[in-house]
Amino acid sequence: MVKKHIFWLLPICWMGIIFYSSHQPYENQDVKPLLNNFINVSFLEPYLNWLSFTYHESVVSVEQLGVAGFIEFFIRKGAHVSVFFVLCLLFYVAFRKAGKQKHSKALIFSLFLTVIYAISDEIHQGFTPNRTPYVGDVILDSFGALLAVGLLVLFLKRKGRRPL
Repeated sequence: MVKKHIFWLLPICWMGIIFYSSHQPYENQDVKPLLNNFINVSFLEPYLNWLSFTYHESVVSVEQLGVAGFIEFFIRKGAHVSVFFVLCLLFYVAFRKAGKQKHSKALIFSLFLTVIYAISDEIHQGFTPNRTPYVGDVILDSFGALLAVGLLVLFLKRKGRRPL
């Protein structure tokens, strides 16, 4: 009985990593110095300088952020998608291995818990210095979870199992 519940440690540990990361002020996570000091990304400027859009009431462009800042924006937003993609997969594994849930229930519960945790993570960021909660980040997190569910459905169909 204890062995099957060990699978819940996977999403719990991953949530701990997310919590720790969200608790770090922006300055501790800034990758611009790494990009500027160790990787010369200036060659990308002619390819990226035409891109400009608004995200969370801020202009995201090479002109506003520099090449390193522009790239960092996509690294950070990609991290939202990938981190919550993994969390959803870990929830799915826990539901399937520990609870012996059917695929459909495991997929739905995994998606639901991942989105709930994404919301709580953004709320938590509101209490962290130089970090702000933003619903757009919850949407990115949820997209990562939906992507995980979609890939699991495709995988299960390919294996001949009925996912939903």
